[in-house]
Amino acid sequence: MTTTRGLTAIAGIEVGHHTLDARPTGCTVVLASGGAAAAVDVRGASPGTREVALLDPINSIQQVHAVVLSGGSAFGLAAADGVMRYLDERGIGYRTRTARVPIVPAAILYDLGIGDPAVRPTADCGYRAARAAGGDGIEEGSVGAGAGATVGKLGGPDRAMKGGIGTALIELPDGLQVAALMAVNAVGDVHDPATGALLAGVRSADGLRLVGSHALLRAPAPDASQGENTTIGVVATNVALDKAQLGVVARMAHDGLARAVRPAHTPVDGDTIFALSTGSLERPADLLRIGALAADVTAEAIVRGVRAASGLPGYPAVRDLKESTP
Repeated sequence: MTTTRGLTAIAGIEVGHHTLDARPTGCTVVLASGGAAAAVDVRGASPGTREVALLDPINSIQQVHAVVLSGGSAFGLAAADGVMRYLDERGIGYRTRTARVPIVPAAILYDLGIGDPAVRPTADCGYRAARAAGGDGIEEGSVGAGAGATVGKLGGPDRAMKGGIGTALIELPDGLQVAALMAVNAVGDVHDPATGALLAGVRSADGLRLVGSHALLRAPAPDASQGENTTIGVVATNVALDKAQLGVVARMAHDGLARAVRPAHTPVDGDTIFALSTGSLERPADLLRIGALAADVTAEAIVRGVRAASGLPGYPAVRDLKESTP
C-alpha cells in the first residue's frame, strides 16, 4: 500500500479508512466537516446508495458533511450511521429548530464473496474511519472500502484479480485543484488510459497471465454475477460550484471511469461518483475545464487503486502478474 495527498490536498476535506480484521472488507469516509456542496451521478444499473435524492439541485439541502464509501453490499450502508454519530458528537450538521443533523450520503460495493459474508462494515466501522480521518494523505490499495474489492470477473471468480482504492490530484498554477478517490470493484478490466495497457482483469484459465474480457464479451455466456461489482468514488474541487454545476462535474468524471474500466456502467455494476466543492477558491466556474480534469483524476485514481492493491488467496494483484495486452 502507498500513501499520497490526493483528495486531502483540497482544504476542508479529510479522509479516513477502517479495515476489518475478520475478513477483507471495510469503509472509507470523506469528511467535509465545514460543509461542502455536493452532487452525484449514478451510471451503473445495480447501485447501493443512501441520501442521494437530497443531492438533486431542486431539493433544499445545499451541503453535505461527509460521504461514505463502504464494502459489505447494502449491509455496508450502516457505516454512515457511525459517521453521523461522530459528527453529531461534535455538533456538526444541518441546523434545524431543535438539533443539528449531519448530512452523510453513502455508496457501497459488493465484496461479500471474499471470506465470511456475515462479516460486514457496521456503524462502528464508519465511526472508526471518521475518527481516523485526516488531511495529511491517503493510504491506497487494499484498505477501507478497497479491502475486499476485486476486478475482472467476467471469467468468474477463479480468474479475477484484486482491486483496491486509489486517489489522484491535479493542481494548476492558477490555484485550481481537482482530485478523486475511487474504490475499484468492477466486473470489467482495468486499463491504463495513457497507454491502453491491460493492468488487471480476467486471467487465463491457468491463472498465470492476463487475457482480459475482450474475447469473453464475444462468447455466448460471460460469467457476470448479478450486481456483485461496482466502482464508487468522490471527485472534489476547491472552486466554488453549486449542486447543478457539480452534477455536470460528476457526469464528466464518469468519462474517466469508462476510460480505465472496460466494460463500465454495466447492468451488474453500481458505478456511482459523488462530486464535492469546498468553495475555497472564488472564481468563475469553468465547468468544461473542471469536468475534463475530473475525468482525468478519476481514471488515474482507478489505475492507482489496482496498482497499489495487495493480493489475496485466489486474487492476485497487479504486482503479482506481468502486465499483458491480449
